[in-house]
Amino acid sequence: MTGPFWTEGAALLCRFGGETLRIEPWGPDAVRVRARPGLGVVEPPVSALRPPPPVEAAAEIGTGRATLTVGRLCVEMSVKERYGADVKREVVVRYVRSDTGEELLAEARPHFAGPRARSFKALASGSWRLEATFRAREGESFWGLGQPQHGRMDLKGVTTTLLQQNAHVAIPFVVSSCGYGLLWNNPAAGRVELARNLTRWTAEATGGLDYWVVAGDTPRDVLRAYVRATGSPPDIPPWALGFWQCKLRYRTQAELLTVAREHLARGLPLSCVVIDFFHWTRQGEWRFDPEEWPDPAGLVAELRAMGVEVMVSIWPTVSASSEHYRRMVDEGLILTTERGVPVVIPFPDKDPLGPGFFTYYDAFNPAARDLHWEIVRRNYVALGFDHFWLDACEPEMRPNHPEHVRTALGNGAEMICAYPLLHARRYREGLAEAGKEGVLLARSAWAGSQAEGVILWSGDVWSDWDWFRAQVPAALHAGMSGMGWWTSDIGGFYDGHGADPAFRELLVRWFEFGVLSPICRLHGFRVPEGVPLPAPGEPVTYGQETFRIFTDTGGPNEVWSYGAEVEAALARLLRLRERLRPYLEAAFAHHARTGDPVVAPLLLHFPGDPSLHDEGRAYMLGPDLLVAPVLAPGLSEMDVRLPGDEPWVHVWTGATHGGGATARVPCPWGEPPVFARASAAPALVPLFRP
Repeated sequence: MTGPFWTEGAALLCRFGGETLRIEPWGPDAVRVRARPGLGVVEPPVSALRPPPPVEAAAEIGTGRATLTVGRLCVEMSVKERYGADVKREVVVRYVRSDTGEELLAEARPHFAGPRARSFKALASGSWRLEATFRAREGESFWGLGQPQHGRMDLKGVTTTLLQQNAHVAIPFVVSSCGYGLLWNNPAAGRVELARNLTRWTAEATGGLDYWVVAGDTPRDVLRAYVRATGSPPDIPPWALGFWQCKLRYRTQAELLTVAREHLARGLPLSCVVIDFFHWTRQGEWRFDPEEWPDPAGLVAELRAMGVEVMVSIWPTVSASSEHYRRMVDEGLILTTERGVPVVIPFPDKDPLGPGFFTYYDAFNPAARDLHWEIVRRNYVALGFDHFWLDACEPEMRPNHPEHVRTALGNGAEMICAYPLLHARRYREGLAEAGKEGVLLARSAWAGSQAEGVILWSGDVWSDWDWFRAQVPAALHAGMSGMGWWTSDIGGFYDGHGADPAFRELLVRWFEFGVLSPICRLHGFRVPEGVPLPAPGEPVTYGQETFRIFTDTGGPNEVWSYGAEVEAALARLLRLRERLRPYLEAAFAHHARTGDPVVAPLLLHFPGDPSLHDEGRAYMLGPDLLVAPVLAPGLSEMDVRLPGDEPWVHVWTGATHGGGATARVPCPWGEPPVFARASAAPALVPLFRP
């Protein structure tokens, strides 16, 4: 040991000023950094990082300075002195390219009176409130951080909460235009600020600092390294690339089968139908209501005979009237507050008394995960169901105050962001045990969720143009966070009035985007024609029926529900989707091998063009198609800037446009601007003009 620095195997350690700092190789060109006040570092309650492959590393220790070099990345630790009323000495960390010496990332220069760049504030629970600050770099751009809904592509200047919420998904990983990526390997609630004067990562409660840094020549290099470090996605079943039909909600087995049969009768492609919430008896019983779904096994068999898969929605919520509630309370299998009261969310259920208060099973408790899966296995998998919609898996709480939550592993603020990862992982493990290759559709995700075969969907977004515009960068950031399996509710979820011509235009344009997205799924809560929105939970009368518009059913949401003109446009798009499936299968297979997203920002394919850093309207679908969705009403033509040097072919007209040029093209219903690389056009253009 020389001064404060020493090595343990390939790791470089430092103990100075009461803090221990450990930096170790974690894959090619990458290191894992952990720090904590005291004599050692700790593992987080949930880590996104997989065990790394062995790599060569070289440590050098000198007087007041030490370095660790791993491939293209070199980490420098230096003892620095700050002068004020007295001398402040601390160890600061800097990351540079080992081949050029170029600085990639460096801890911020603190005020001489503090706080330090790694700032720990003790909490009464025995953990710490943590801030880690880094220097800002002029001209730096960032992408990733999960699935935001602010509509921005370049995240420089953005502040984001690290807390899962409906439609807002926190995956704490960023790709920098300066040649590195950073994973904040901490499932705590917190915040990240990518400001012009500094970058700051905050954990509200944590056992210690833990992050991962990788160097790469391009954003693609960095993203691929992140996916290798946190888990590669599996191959997707081919059926999942077809059309999914869904609405809030099909109330009975007979109703669902009627819709599937009508699809076939009309000659419309259909790969999957989805059974939404309230098919159950009570929340937390995780089984079909036999009055409405008398023969689930027969349902699966009939649909598969049609060539159609079926997915069912399961929530992790538990009602106090559930048959499992008492056991789960007695065995400590539910989330509680720090004072022992079950964590609650007010929501309706099948209970005739109206809305109730529900808790969640504790996904941080292995016994709770096992019990939940055993019930799901018995009541769904054993009946033939392989595919599950993991709704409300943030977990959604109101108010969303994780510091009041007690899990089996400790305070909720220290780990709550990882709930959807553990929840989905147990499903994936259970399906594998049963020999199934099921698909999971989830409303939330954390770092590494891509390895569990999770389709991330963008949540309960509103049916308006502002929310629609936000879905394009939301999809692109999700892809830059490893989540290449992605979808949105075509048409939006809330407040779509089916008889309104303005909504019908929005639906068609969103359907165009859905057909040219990784997963194509129609869903939404449609307001029936002529029915005003009642107060939540109050019944309305529509035709001969009286029902609760939200919990019982919304308006019709099938391809044929919006008039002949809309049906013709959607049917044409569905047939296009069918023709694109071989191209999409190849893109998904490439994603499974490399981590490259199926839908990617242009900057990933054209990294040498800084003008694309904030381009969040157009994107690449697979390697050869550029898509520019129609994101405003009333448009009949659009200008699209085409990147690169290679010519592009407008798939609808066959016109060729030069790379670097701006093309003005028509965009009638059903024909959003799409361009194929000239080299791939002979194979792709015929798919759009059969």
